[in-house]
Amino acid sequence: MAAGTARLICDSAALVDSGRAVRFEITSRDGKPQSAIALRYQGRVYGYVNACRHIPIELDLEDGNIFDLSGQYLVCSMHGALYLPNNGRCVGGPCRGQHLQALPLVEADGKVWLNVMPD
Repeated sequence: MAAGTARLICDSAALVDSGRAVRFEITSRDGKPQSAIALRYQGRVYGYVNACRHIPIELDLEDGNIFDLSGQYLVCSMHGALYLPNNGRCVGGPCRGQHLQALPLVEADGKVWLNVMPD
């Protein structure tokens, strides 16, 4: 990755299919820190702002614990909303049809990077 275009999030090995997410922080448009998550599902890496679409609280009650018991859905620990891991669409719960805010993650050279676009 070229310097200044990406921010290192974690080693690729830290993300196991349908396992714990890696939490990291981003800066929101209003300049405030915001929780984010990186996860692996069906061999691919995905990133989302760590906020339920029903009420913007963090999805995980325990750090990185965002998959349901089946490993097929992301679940909001507060409301039980279910999200598809591969696109962030809510398929169950109070925010059905809404989407988690996706983040542009890239996996290269055994690392996971957040693609940072210049302002």
